[in-house]
Amino acid sequence: MSGENKTGEDKTHTDPAGKEKASSNFIKHIIEDDLKTDKYDGRVVTRFPPEPNGYLHIGHAKSICLNFGIANQYQGTCHLRFDDTNPLKESVEYVDAIKEDVRWLGFDWTKHLYYTSDYFDRLYECAIALIEKGKAYVDSLTAEEIRDFRGTLNEPGKESPYRNRTVTENLALFEKMAKGELEDGSCVLRAKIDMASSNIIMRDPTLYRIRRKDHHRTGNKWCIYPMYDYAHCLSDSFEKITHSICTLEFVNNRELYDWILDALEVYHPQQIEFARLNLSYTILSKRRLIQLVEEKHVSGWDDPRMPTLSGLRRRGYTAAAIRKFCDMIGVARRDSMVDISLLEHCLREELNVSAPRVMGVLHPLKIVIENYPEDQSEMVEAINNPEDESMGTRKIPFSRVIYIERDDFMENPPKKFYRLGPGREVRLRYAYFITCHDVIKDESGEIIELRCTYDPETRGGNTPPDGRKVKATLHWVSEKHSINAEVRLYDHLFSVENPMQSDDFTEHLNPDSLVALGNCKLEPGLKNAMPGVHYQFERLGYFFSDPLDSTPGNPVFNRVSTLRDTWAKIKKKM
Repeated sequence: MSGENKTGEDKTHTDPAGKEKASSNFIKHIIEDDLKTDKYDGRVVTRFPPEPNGYLHIGHAKSICLNFGIANQYQGTCHLRFDDTNPLKESVEYVDAIKEDVRWLGFDWTKHLYYTSDYFDRLYECAIALIEKGKAYVDSLTAEEIRDFRGTLNEPGKESPYRNRTVTENLALFEKMAKGELEDGSCVLRAKIDMASSNIIMRDPTLYRIRRKDHHRTGNKWCIYPMYDYAHCLSDSFEKITHSICTLEFVNNRELYDWILDALEVYHPQQIEFARLNLSYTILSKRRLIQLVEEKHVSGWDDPRMPTLSGLRRRGYTAAAIRKFCDMIGVARRDSMVDISLLEHCLREELNVSAPRVMGVLHPLKIVIENYPEDQSEMVEAINNPEDESMGTRKIPFSRVIYIERDDFMENPPKKFYRLGPGREVRLRYAYFITCHDVIKDESGEIIELRCTYDPETRGGNTPPDGRKVKATLHWVSEKHSINAEVRLYDHLFSVENPMQSDDFTEHLNPDSLVALGNCKLEPGLKNAMPGVHYQFERLGYFFSDPLDSTPGNPVFNRVSTLRDTWAKIKKKM
């Protein structure tokens, strides 16, 4: 049985056998109705049309999963088409990055890779056809004058004095535009629709502008470039797209989409809008993400704090977790804010069963076990993952001097603090019970060392013969066997749920979004950790060996997420 959640989204459901069934949503209902009526001869052809002017982010992942997922479900095809109509902002770097991200998410466009620039000749011919039909004209107003003439939501626009140029005049001027005989900004080609339309987009929108800039694919062949609204609908038409799925900000553009195709009397896909992703504590505006990079608030597009797919990938998010997240949030008809804890929950669910457990101490406090022989060490057996017995066990060295987390000791512990304190006994994970007897401080009064004793009869952390119990189990590493490593603790990039509510979103950058710890102590088996591998540091969180900065013998670990699952707790309260 399917249903609608509190944000108006159709959600994934489960059959009685416990198998997850494909999500249902209003877009699929439209497609299924079209298949029943044979509207497009039984075809389903979608497209993902990114502009190559930046890196993809988690919002694009929702569109990728939707478009490719629908094509897969209905045995159709999904095209990857680069909307490369603005050479001022586009580059091959972005094209390559987008291809990598789509493949990483698990999707394949096979032979269906296209560029809007593939159609520049055809788009030019269509513009000429519109002029010949009397439905487009060359306007010599300045950009500022065009804005002034457009009117407001409450007032109609005014017609340009150049609106009634003859077809012959318009054809001649448009040819001059294309040949580079007119200056940038001196004129544009506009559709002739209705300057009094209640939809401002329909008030003679611009179709072409002059822009003397070499294109990354066509070089200097063109000095005029089509506008998005004009090129997009025609590219859909050329490729025989059936369902042109886009986000809600294009709902008012649909009227222009239909007008252009109808005016030219060409194949007509159906545009369908859905709500874009809004994620708490996150910015998903490409323009503002570019600002973060250019102003060096982050180290680059792949900074692990960025919501870009390259940033999430470097931090340690998996493609499977992101696909599951996109499936869980569903497809809505209205905008809403998704809690980022749901994304983190999807990752934890996957890593809980796949990531091996290890022990690491991020803020080390030294312990000397006084009754343990100085020249002795031993190997204790540890479980690699209690969720998957097939992952087996490993051996960890134990010795007289160990490290524990500084937060696991308090000299004057409050009533509900059950970890180590003077005179208290705790269990060391997989090892022994220890009891603290002395606290060593430096001249400033800072605790630098603890002196403890251990109970040999509690090997493996087992309950001793007398049956006494302890209330806390601590993780640890052996001093002489541990390795030093850098560990980076990542948190939300912004300190408020909706950073876009302020005029300057950078005011809400979280100063603690990255804390780099350079003297962490990890169990020795992590010395040769391969780049790009996940681990659960017991009691601390999920970590990922940085794929760029880790080198053999010198790993660097990124915290992907903590162990605390906020979303799971939210679900219990719902």
